Amino acid sequence: MTITISRLYDNYADAERAVTRLESAGVPHSDISIVANNSDNWYGSSRGKVDRDRDGVDDRAEGAGTGAGIGAGVGGAAGLLAGLGLLAIPGLGPVVAAGWLASTAVGAAAGAATGGIVGALTEAGVSKEDASRYAEGVRRGGTLVSARVPDQDRARLDALLHEKSVNLQDRSAAWQKTGWTDFDAASPPLSPEDIGRERELYGVGGRR
Repeated sequence: MTITISRLYDNYADAERAVTRLESAGVPHSDISIVANNSDNWYGSSRGKVDRDRDGVDDRAEGAGTGAGIGAGVGGAAGLLAGLGLLAIPGLGPVVAAGWLASTAVGAAAGAATGGIVGALTEAGVSKEDASRYAEGVRRGGTLVSARVPDQDRARLDALLHEKSVNLQDRSAAWQKTGWTDFDAASPPLSPEDIGRERELYGVGGRR
């Protein structure tokens, strides 16, 4: 039996290291996914053209255009992070993503009343409550890592995701004190300024 394990990170670099740990532990990159907020254009503005498949087209643009192909093909033997692409997910705005969760979220976005990312997570077995919290965490500037793993390996692999991850229960309780109740895919994405204030509130430094 396969189950889904997920963690939210305030910094992309922490999430990146979590992905690397999973891959080193033998989890195929086809079973790992990463979704990072890109409202402040940190990915697009800090990097030049990315053309790992040498076809003359920026791989990030290809990822944004294909959606379902994110994390596949471009990644190859280099691992999940080689397949990062830009796309938009309802309620989250612009994100940098790779892997199965992003692909499912894009596919579900058209008809999912709960929003693409929540629908994709619940379809993968994540509770509706936690799926809403994870989605809101990404909306507020975070990065989500999810992996499909054998149930018997859950404890071992889940421990690899724990380092530097957000305490989801505590964080959502803080949101609720300001009036938040549930992730709303119809809400406008937060501005870079809003996300900056959110990061300051929790003492989060730069992405790296």
